[in-house]
Amino acid sequence: MIVAEGLHKRFGDTRALRGLDLRVPAGTVCGVLGPNGAGKTTAVRILATLSDPDSGHARIAGHDVVREADRVRGLIGLAGQYAAVDEKLTGRDNLRMFGRLHHLSRAAARRRADELLERFGLAAAADRLVSGYSGGMRRRLDLIASLIVRPRVLFLDEPTTGLDPRSRGEIWDAVRALAGDGTTVLLTTQYLEEADRLADDIAVVDHGRVIATGAPDALKATIGDRLDVVLEDPALGDRAAAVLSALAGAAAEAEEDRLSVAVRGGRVRLADVVRELDRAGVAAADVALRRPTLDEVFLRLTDETPKEAAR
Repeated sequence: MIVAEGLHKRFGDTRALRGLDLRVPAGTVCGVLGPNGAGKTTAVRILATLSDPDSGHARIAGHDVVREADRVRGLIGLAGQYAAVDEKLTGRDNLRMFGRLHHLSRAAARRRADELLERFGLAAAADRLVSGYSGGMRRRLDLIASLIVRPRVLFLDEPTTGLDPRSRGEIWDAVRALAGDGTTVLLTTQYLEEADRLADDIAVVDHGRVIATGAPDALKATIGDRLDVVLEDPALGDRAAAVLSALAGAAAEAEEDRLSVAVRGGRVRLADVVRELDRAGVAAADVALRRPTLDEVFLRLTDETPKEAAR
């Protein structure tokens, strides 16, 4: 549904995109992660026809975003980083206004506004001025406004920035509902938990390129699990490290009374760890095998790209 091939974009001396490639299947949620300045928003602006690439191509549902921009705009919705609603109007009037701007009849705009307000839990506040809405309510209204014309593709550019956990959860529920209805969602975010919870696939962007793609669990598997051991006697750290390194085939890292070692391929069992530590005369207060977080994957991937991007 979304295809980007070799997108390049420069702003003066700044190379925002350096050959970005991306593919998003229909009916899925793709989370785009990256540090500030990685090129996420620039990519979204090009895909949403708000900016032209210097080179490369992009298509939405098979339509070129430059040559067929008008056709693409009829297929997409966009909610940017900041709520684009009028504070002097009520929530209902905002949606009716957006409906009319999308060339719906007055009756159709009223029906669509009422339908969306009810569906996304804003019916009770529909006739209040938006100036009295909380930040989460404004973001939800902005999201609803992007759905007036039932888009096949929805771009969400950091939609929960600055929201409290409750409001963020409300936006997550709305995104899940949209994906459940078959809408293709491209979500840029700096909240890795958000991508982990919502995305079917993740694209990690750094220095204007996609440096890794895959489902959240698949990306976590690339750096393997970690074995953590807390010692009752920190003085036995060297002895414990030798045991863990032999079992995992990798060097153990020590910090005070805690040791950690990377584990790949399911080659270590907790029972074996406890037994071997006992044989070595090392008492463990705690032994745990854990999956890496998406934060750890993100940091590992982005730490590896600067030297490569400079070429």
